[in-house]
Amino acid sequence: MDLATLLFWIFAVILVVAALLVVGLRNIVHSALALVVVFAMAAGIYTLLNAEFIAIVQILIYVGAVTILILFALMLTRIAGLTRTNPTNRLWPIAAIICILVGGTIIYAVTTSSRAIQNTMTAAQAASQVPANINNVVRIGQLLYSPTSYSYVLPFEIASLVLLVAIVGAIIIGRED
Repeated sequence: MDLATLLFWIFAVILVVAALLVVGLRNIVHSALALVVVFAMAAGIYTLLNAEFIAIVQILIYVGAVTILILFALMLTRIAGLTRTNPTNRLWPIAAIICILVGGTIIYAVTTSSRAIQNTMTAAQAASQVPANINNVVRIGQLLYSPTSYSYVLPFEIASLVLLVAIVGAIIIGRED
C-alpha cells in the first residue's frame, strides 16, 4: 500500500465518521463543527486526486464561508436555553427507506449506464492524454467558459444561486421580529 492510498483511507474514514457526527450529535453547534471536518477531509481527498484548485475552493467556500454562515445563523437564533438543539425526528425510518431507494437507484444507474467506463486506465495513461503544458486552473477555465466544448456555466450559476439562498435564509432567520 503506497502513501497516497493510506492517506485516502485515513481521509475517507475520518470523513465518514464526521459525517455521521453531523447528523447524530444532539448539539447543533457541535454538528456544524463536525461539518468543518467533513469539508476539510473532502479537500484532502481532492488534493490526492491532483485537483488542487477544487481543494482550495472547498476550503475557502465551504469551510470559510458556508460553515461560518451556518454558525452565525445559529448564534442569531435563540437556542441558548435548550440542551438538545438538534432533536431526533420521528420520521427517520421513512428517511432511511428513501435513502436506500436513492442509493440503489444511483448504483443501478452507474452499473447499467451505457456511458460507464469499461476499462480502467493507469495514471500514466491518463497523464499522457493531458497536454504537458496545461495547468489544472487553465483546464477548469476552459471547461467552465469554453464556447467550443460543453460549458459548465449553468451548473456554476446554479451553485451561486444556492449560496445566495443560504445567505438570504440566514438573514431571514437572524432578523428580529
